[in-house]
Amino acid sequence: MSLKNVRLEVMQFLEKDVDSLIEKYLLPIEKIWQPTDFLPNSESDTFFEDVREIRELSKELPYDFWVVLVGDMITEEALPTYESWLMDVEGIDQVERNAWSKWVRHWTAEENRHGDVLNKYLYLSGRVNMREIEKTTQYLIADGFDIGTDRDPYKNFLYTSFQELATYISHNRVAKIAKASSNKQLAKMCNIISGDEMRHHNAYCEFVERIFKIDPSQMMLAFQHMMKLKITMPAHFLRESGNKISTAFEEFSNTAQRIGVYTSMDYVDILERLIKRWEIGNIIGLTDEAEKAREYLMKLPDRMKRLAERMKIPENSFQFKWVEPAVLK
Repeated sequence: MSLKNVRLEVMQFLEKDVDSLIEKYLLPIEKIWQPTDFLPNSESDTFFEDVREIRELSKELPYDFWVVLVGDMITEEALPTYESWLMDVEGIDQVERNAWSKWVRHWTAEENRHGDVLNKYLYLSGRVNMREIEKTTQYLIADGFDIGTDRDPYKNFLYTSFQELATYISHNRVAKIAKASSNKQLAKMCNIISGDEMRHHNAYCEFVERIFKIDPSQMMLAFQHMMKLKITMPAHFLRESGNKISTAFEEFSNTAQRIGVYTSMDYVDILERLIKRWEIGNIIGLTDEAEKAREYLMKLPDRMKRLAERMKIPENSFQFKWVEPAVLK
């Protein structure tokens, strides 16, 4: 049987449990938070006062913070790309309403709120160039991205397990910076987004755990493949207006590292957490090839730590079109 057919068989076998996993990891629409819960109520007589408060509190936050918040928001706003990508994975039928496609739609619906609330907050803050941000968002969706997962569910679930934890870390750290600047509402907003990301991370991790029990060797090889390729964040494909080839992600990444929102050591820490969670060292019944893949994965964190320790981050801020220093004065 071909690898493709084996994966389809595994996905079909796991499909019977997806509805229960939706109940376990996703929240009912009537009970979950909505963006307006954290933003000024436009129907309220205090709307303009509330907006003024946002604008005043926003003045306390530095340039690099706004760059990171914008980058996080743009990444969340590129959701149409992520949905179409996951709907094309083997075993997730975007035509028939099977359980896997139901998961993707419900996951997408939860994620959609993140970009909405951050976008509206940035607009009201008066601290950023929204038109440039909107162009970058449109470019990111229009360009699409290739993260090396093909249509392989094993690789895709590895990617989402990693990426959801990375976004949890980023939003959580942004929340702490906002709180330290007494911007409690923004801190609360980013903190609750990070909570969603952690739930989603746990869900995708469970998908992988279940595959390891059924098809351990191929799951191990998929894990090795993704780590050799390196997990590319969706923001990797950012570009500003007027640039076909852009250093936007590199500079965004430098900014995030400079203020401690997401660092190369966090990347290593995520890998270690996944190895521990999936008990990679204890999995049995592996083929010789998969055993070699496990050995590679077990040694990888130490190798990556040494590389991370040698990395130097530029001290000077890059000038993004999204955030104009003159506006921040």
